[in-house]
Amino acid sequence: MSHIFEALQKSEAERSRSHQSPSMPAELLRAAERDTETMPTEQSEADLDHFPSLKVTPLPNSKLLSLTDTESLAAEKFRFFGVRLRQLQQLRAFKKVLITSTIPEEGKSMISANLAVILARKKRQRVLLLEGDLRRPVLPVRFGLGKIEGLSEWLQGESRSLPNIYRLEGLNLWLLPAGRAPENPLEMMQSSRLAGLMDQLANWFDWILIDSPPVLPLADTSVWMRMADGVILVAREGVTEKRELKRGLEVLEPSKLLGVVLNSSSETDHSNYYQRYAPQPAGASKDPTSLLE
Repeated sequence: MSHIFEALQKSEAERSRSHQSPSMPAELLRAAERDTETMPTEQSEADLDHFPSLKVTPLPNSKLLSLTDTESLAAEKFRFFGVRLRQLQQLRAFKKVLITSTIPEEGKSMISANLAVILARKKRQRVLLLEGDLRRPVLPVRFGLGKIEGLSEWLQGESRSLPNIYRLEGLNLWLLPAGRAPENPLEMMQSSRLAGLMDQLANWFDWILIDSPPVLPLADTSVWMRMADGVILVAREGVTEKRELKRGLEVLEPSKLLGVVLNSSSETDHSNYYQRYAPQPAGASKDPTSLLE
């Protein structure tokens, strides 16, 4: 994750032409957060009071470092990631961000969940984490919620009532899980109901992060990509091969690609710097970036 800023390198280039970069990373983070705190929201918070609340109890192996280990280098990386994404939103209009990968096991769901937690910490920003992988749902387990109904049950039902969205207590974050894996996920996703739902969700939330299936083995991601405003591709060091990454980039719409996040980076050049300024919990790993594997 040492290369997490590559996901938004275009944003940094544009800002560097009009702002002088602070010399210290901590100063850069504070300055950028001040810039994004003034972003207005258009939706009424009363619109979201209808959704039930759930208590979050993440498991020790959930890898929700932005929630369970906020002083770690990994959590700091995600904070910078969130700042860069908010800065980019000021330069171009988008709110529905698709997070995908080329193949399974590259960490897209982990990155989606941590990024959603970070973005939701802005009190005036309403964030929805949408689990678009109907074949292999994992987000409810990651947040310790157990089995709950979600998008698949709503798409299969005849009712036009509110979708199965849950507010995660204490996080200012909403979750639309995938629900039970259906037999015909692609057919369900191509329903006009899903397109109409996404338009409604865009009226309610400031951010919609879509955790989608990998782009190469399945056609599901192409459906989500048509509905998304921007795409972030996740690659994993030691797992993603160069040819797979190239093929994945060719499948994505170039105009929507925000960038690439490198997960599990072996480069730890910044770890010593960070350890001088942040307390380390007992038994913490000597290599903070390894927590994001």
